[in-house]
Amino acid sequence: MAAYIALRYTDSMAAEITTAEYRALAELRYLIRKFVGEGDAAARAAGLEPQQYLLLLALRGLPEGEEATIRALADRLALKHHSAVELIDRLEVHGYVRRSRNRDDRRRVLVPLLPRGEKLLEQVARDRIGELRASGAALVDAISALLENGRPLPGKKLTRGSSKKRKESRSE
Repeated sequence: MAAYIALRYTDSMAAEITTAEYRALAELRYLIRKFVGEGDAAARAAGLEPQQYLLLLALRGLPEGEEATIRALADRLALKHHSAVELIDRLEVHGYVRRSRNRDDRRRVLVPLLPRGEKLLEQVARDRIGELRASGAALVDAISALLENGRPLPGKKLTRGSSKKRKESRSE
């Protein structure tokens, strides 16, 4: 069994990283940064700081059964506890979230999303989902190429296609 795992791992990883793999990794990083940058701009256009949008998104998108505690939100955002507290403070001032103590354990602070926050979150999330639907294929292609040792999938070419070009070509 151990020999199989070792062979499987060494078969899938070449001795040297190829130029194609570097290109695929660079393309993936470029597309992710572009998506994040556009998301930050969409959040700002809606009147939120990017970190505020991310906290609202993390709050709304918590895995089923996970309580919306400050610790859970800090973990989801890779923030220190005190940084999450400050972020929640700013969101609470605007009426997007509210703090409440857990009934069973008063030390635990829960952070429910309020209707005003949900409405704002939905506005930004619609934009982001639309962008992914329009240009997400490029992200999938970049990931697939990297998983295929840097080789583009048959019939595909790694390009930095913009979503505007894709939208224009769809409408023709």
